[in-house]
Amino acid sequence: MFERFTTEARDTVTGAAAEARQAGSATVTEEHLLLSLLARGTLDQLGVDRTAVAADLAAARRRGGMSRADEEALAGLGIDLTEIVSRIEETHGEGALATPAPRRRTLGASRHVPFAQGSKKALEQSLRIAMGRKDRRIGTLHLLLALLSRPGAVSEVLTDHGVTYPAAEARLTA
Repeated sequence: MFERFTTEARDTVTGAAAEARQAGSATVTEEHLLLSLLARGTLDQLGVDRTAVAADLAAARRRGGMSRADEEALAGLGIDLTEIVSRIEETHGEGALATPAPRRRTLGASRHVPFAQGSKKALEQSLRIAMGRKDRRIGTLHLLLALLSRPGAVSEVLTDHGVTYPAAEARLTA
């Protein structure tokens, strides 16, 4: 599938793996794909503040990756997610929910980090989007649109910063 990716899109995917390695993550997630898009300036033309998006992603990670919809559903049951996260962090340290348990020893910058199911689905979705638009190659636009099309913290953070599927498609294809 990667032979259909543009050089920029390939660089984004390898950058996501580097983001995962740097974070000590056991897998490459959708969040790492977004961080790589941010680092490459893909969202700059949409007026996105890279620092603010990264901070909001970190806040979502602090919530254990739960979306606001999840948080609202728990609140409807009388469960305060913020309070739970605070208590866990009091006991286990700040970011305890954000740090995945190591899967294997880190062997340095060259170690292979597999893609999580969600990031695999996003890559597959980028192919579907490219095919649906009759584009021959998969570019960073397709990766961004794929991330926006999937429910979860990444698309919520993007939407909070004014990056919606229709807005991104219209602005980036103009």
